[in-house]
Amino acid sequence: MSFIIKSSNLTKIFPERVAVKDLSLNVKKGELLGLLGPNGAGKTTTIRMLSGIISPTSGSAQVAGYDIENEVEDLHEVIGLLTETPGFYESLSAWKNLEFFANFYAHLDVEYQIEKYLKIMGLWERRDEKVSGFSKGMKQKLALARSLIHEPEILFFDEPTAGLDPQASREVRDLLMKLKKEGRTIFLCTHNLEEAEILADRIALIDTNLVALDTSSNLKSQIFNKTVIVDLEKVNNPILDTVKKLKFVERVKQIDNQLQIELIDLDRYVPDLIKALVESDARIKGVFETKHSMEDIYLALIKSNEGERL
Repeated sequence: MSFIIKSSNLTKIFPERVAVKDLSLNVKKGELLGLLGPNGAGKTTTIRMLSGIISPTSGSAQVAGYDIENEVEDLHEVIGLLTETPGFYESLSAWKNLEFFANFYAHLDVEYQIEKYLKIMGLWERRDEKVSGFSKGMKQKLALARSLIHEPEILFFDEPTAGLDPQASREVRDLLMKLKKEGRTIFLCTHNLEEAEILADRIALIDTNLVALDTSSNLKSQIFNKTVIVDLEKVNNPILDTVKKLKFVERVKQIDNQLQIELIDLDRYVPDLIKALVESDARIKGVFETKHSMEDIYLALIKSNEGERL
């Protein structure tokens, strides 16, 4: 397994609080990792440490093989960073802003890269206008262009769709998917739970410490029961025996002509269960699953973590 971001017991303590504590996580090359957590959970601090902006109090991390404390200049050559509140030279044009930042990178075809990303972001026709006249959405697109101007292989995005209208948010999400398909590694910090579920390969939930790290489907399976409810015209012993013998069935509970069946993997085995019931001559009236959203997962994990702290 090739990990391009590796952290071990990463900790940041400010005078007034512990922002991040013993954070150990690995991000695969080409993965889009969604970082979730409540306000003050340490998400932005984590991104600032991993991007070499601030040093950890203790612990260590490597990004693309570079130490986040001792090889910061090399690190900045291979990462792109979008902060939650990106700043610009408001009196300069979009082109001049990008030109200023692009000139920090050696061997970069500055004019070509600026033109490329202004066009991708739909800002080409506004390239000579002062940034002070740009809307929030336009500034966010310009910030994305700035983070991509040097073609980094790793991207740290802190709330890229915050405050954007639905159309602008959709455009940013589409861009993230395009970047992922290009093989970029994306570390996405977001409050948008639906966005994280749609975009992320895995989700890391932090609340100062790491609470959970897995795919959204695996987190659902770990937290919530894996029960499917099957309504039948009639339940008899042969049907019940058939269900109990299925290798992917963990438990069966009968209530009148309804079977509550717990599976080892709900998403995978529901079709096999239905097939087995049909082959046993069961007359199925309905099959129901209890659906859980990313919000359900998030709230359950945060509540569980709060309980462990008590």
